[in-house]
Amino acid sequence: MTSLAQQVDLVIGVDTHKHTHTAAIVDATTGGKLAELTVPTDPGGYAELVAWADATGSGRRTWALEGGGGYGAGLARLLSAAHEQVVELDRPKRAARRHGAKSDSLDAVRAAREALGREHLAGIKGDGPRAELAALMTARRSAVEAATMAQRQLHALVITAPEELRAPVRGATTAVMVQTAARLRTRSSWTRQTVTTATVLRTLARRVLALQGEARDHETAISEIVRAWRPDLLTQPGIGVIVAAQVLIAWSHPGRIRSEAAFAMLAGTAPIRRPRG
Repeated sequence: MTSLAQQVDLVIGVDTHKHTHTAAIVDATTGGKLAELTVPTDPGGYAELVAWADATGSGRRTWALEGGGGYGAGLARLLSAAHEQVVELDRPKRAARRHGAKSDSLDAVRAAREALGREHLAGIKGDGPRAELAALMTARRSAVEAATMAQRQLHALVITAPEELRAPVRGATTAVMVQTAARLRTRSSWTRQTVTTATVLRTLARRVLALQGEARDHETAISEIVRAWRPDLLTQPGIGVIVAAQVLIAWSHPGRIRSEAAFAMLAGTAPIRRPRG
């Protein structure tokens, strides 16, 4: 297997953050730092970084980004459009430093050297259908979780509600309870507590219905993307739209699953060595 040091002359490690990126150019042969630069995380900063790299060193190069799918997404997108070679490194747990100090420069150099020392390097997750699915799945999950929480609150409130409100939903399923509560109308003969409770029940129920509708809309959009991109997945036993979308998001891009061991790690089924004794 050809190492990265044999493929390039320079590695540009980038420590990514929300407001700034710090880059360090490292010689691929010696591992020595040649230069460093910190830029803001906007198009002007990204352009400045590329121009700086062009002016600082010559020869074949690759960029090693930490968080290429997070804080470094904007830079990764620009570099990919410019046909630069880019690899992604998992953001590691930062080593403890004296007095809690941090050094983006050291982390950028470490990223470059770590890329040189790895046997397997991952490319950057691409945009397109995968990114669309990731956004929709996140929004759908949020809507489902919020709807579930509202349903729990509805159940809890019904338990302690006045009898006028409990009677119509006693023994009802959650779906019927939600529909009934969403149509509640207050009456002039009710006490103030009953009116307030009915108002809250109606609000919670309508929130549930709105969130469920939102989740269905997201699922429809997810279905359209999956059926246009990889309809063959849906022909497999036990795979529906949501599972197929999660598979495509986890697979991410060519090279993401490089071996059976990498797949086992991704699926959470990698064996754990049993200690002796």
